[in-house]
Amino acid sequence: MIKAPRGTHDVLPGEQPLWRRIVHTAEAVCADYGYRPIVTPGFEETELFARTSGAGSDIVRKEMYTFTDRGGRSLTLRPEGTAPVARAYVEHGLSHEAAPFKAYMVLPMYRYDRPQKGRHREHWQFSAEALGSDDPAIDAEVIQLYAEFLRRLGVTGFWLYLNSIGDRRCRPRYIERLKAWLTENEGALDDDAREKRATSPLRVFDTKNEAVREALGAAPTIGESLCDECRAHFEELRHYLDAYGIEYRLRPSLVRGLDYYTRTTFEFHGEALGAQSQLVGGGRYDYLVEEIGGPPTPGIGFGAGIERLVLQLEQQGIELDTSHIEVFFACEPGTSRTEVLALMGELRRRGVACETDYAGRSLKGQLTQARRLGADVTVIAARDGATIRRAGAADESVPLADIAERLGR
Repeated sequence: MIKAPRGTHDVLPGEQPLWRRIVHTAEAVCADYGYRPIVTPGFEETELFARTSGAGSDIVRKEMYTFTDRGGRSLTLRPEGTAPVARAYVEHGLSHEAAPFKAYMVLPMYRYDRPQKGRHREHWQFSAEALGSDDPAIDAEVIQLYAEFLRRLGVTGFWLYLNSIGDRRCRPRYIERLKAWLTENEGALDDDAREKRATSPLRVFDTKNEAVREALGAAPTIGESLCDECRAHFEELRHYLDAYGIEYRLRPSLVRGLDYYTRTTFEFHGEALGAQSQLVGGGRYDYLVEEIGGPPTPGIGFGAGIERLVLQLEQQGIELDTSHIEVFFACEPGTSRTEVLALMGELRRRGVACETDYAGRSLKGQLTQARRLGADVTVIAARDGATIRRAGAADESVPLADIAERLGR
């Protein structure tokens, strides 16, 4: 039997109500905040991700789905959403629009990683980006947007981690301090941390090894080395979050796994997800657009996995009605199906969701199917008329030709 490739999954009809609720809520929140939808290609030139993510990143070294097409071009399935939005921003001259340029997407991403609960090689992501402003107030807005998104979904038991990782002025001094500490404590590192030390030392904090994470608790933190401008930016961000009423936990070791991040980094976590609790990761990327040939353009955004949110809502016991059938037509033997189908067509044109039997069931089986579908009304069609049956009400006999007027909108 052919199955879905490892690390992919089908979103079945029974799972769609929660899925659609998440997507529709994301669309509504973004519209309220002035973020417009954008769709980028499913694959990009490999150079886009190699240049922006950094040659030493896990994405480039281990996780990208890269292939050579028939024209000899190296292409990569979209592993994340920020770089493609930045590429579109430069390519289409969106810097000429009023700043900040605000956009969001809900699209699949592709990363070769070890599949686990809520994490797939093909996964759907809700991401939002704001380009063209270095105002810490826009950082606060992006964070507050996601908090409002969770509130509208009914997510409870979540928290926010916050940090600043400085910029190209103050971070190099910190990197030197960190590299010296890592050299002195090399015995506490694993092979992955040693590789990161050689290519991108800040990423050593992005480790899944608990022993390494515990050892890194004694390492110098970026907060001790922030320049005056970065420190002021971070303090102002915290002031705005306080004004929004958003609680946060400072996490000095919080970094992002991509080279283009600067200053603000943040994550939301949900307690219902257990050990794999991260719901979203995001941060500021003031040099990304410049890196791909555009004008100096500050930016900030986030990426949130849809599958993780589905799990969070399921763990909270949030269930949505999967039925939308309003009228089910059951037919007694000898009934004109032509007339019944015509009535269904008329009701559907009026916006009434209808269904009937297509499996040759007996009348008893048809009535059972109506109950399974959760139909609000069952119409039992016969040669000489019809019976309208509603739960908790007496049956009503009417001419079959009157059904559309009785039940239509």
